[in-house]
Amino acid sequence: MKYLLLVSHGGFAEGLKTSLAMFAGDKMEQVIAVGLKDGKTVDDFAKDFRQAISGLTAEDSVVVLADIVGGSPLTTACSVLDEVGKLDDAIVLGGMNLPMAITSAVMKDMLEGDAFVQAVLPEAQAALQEFKIVSDDEEDDI
Repeated sequence: MKYLLLVSHGGFAEGLKTSLAMFAGDKMEQVIAVGLKDGKTVDDFAKDFRQAISGLTAEDSVVVLADIVGGSPLTTACSVLDEVGKLDDAIVLGGMNLPMAITSAVMKDMLEGDAFVQAVLPEAQAALQEFKIVSDDEEDDI
């Protein structure tokens, strides 16, 4: 089985998982979310992350989405995944947002490697845009 691991600072990963359930509820048993809580150390996060992935088997693989590339949650998660032999075949992406998580949850079992990355990253990037409000007055001028 392929798991989607969400890691972040604070409660972002857990909150994203809650929102993701509204769109991909049937995939939630394959989603694990762990956050580095305020006042906790990186060692605390490593312990929480180890516990969260303790049910993974040798056959399981992972896709990791993190809030910040190079941030402590991502680097620590990668260290733990390396310790348990899951990093070499993992896909690791940073800058997570809800469209990225939805696409990842839906596509993780259909695409591998670069094909998966090329499906997910454009969705995440396309979500970043300004939402322009058009007033009723402006519509009348058209």
